[in-house]
Amino acid sequence: QVQLVESGGGLVQSGGSLRLSCAASGRISGMGWFRQVPGKDRVFVAAISSSGLLKNYASSVKGRFTISRDNAKNTMYLQMNSLKPEDTAVYYCAAGSVSATMKDYDYWGQGTQVTVSS
Repeated sequence: QVQLVESGGGLVQSGGSLRLSCAASGRISGMGWFRQVPGKDRVFVAAISSSGLLKNYASSVKGRFTISRDNAKNTMYLQMNSLKPEDTAVYYCAAGSVSATMKDYDYWGQGTQVTVSS
């Protein structure tokens, strides 16, 4: 059983930046980030392959967010720049795929809140 722990969420003004981290309890393959606002479905944000060479982004964040990973630390990151109020959500880390589909992932973190004020 792999455990995932997110950190780095918080409150930031529009146009600001945050970096999220996801620490895994062991070595895993593909990883991804999803986000969810109350009353709506969880949606894909970005994913990265085990090597870090393959990256996939939702169109809404492409050019503003950068996904990366440090396999020596079993940690994945999401650098979020030029944040907008519509980026406000709970961000979840997931492991086991590079897909944009939730059901393809085996493990999930508990989520970290990101709030962007206007």
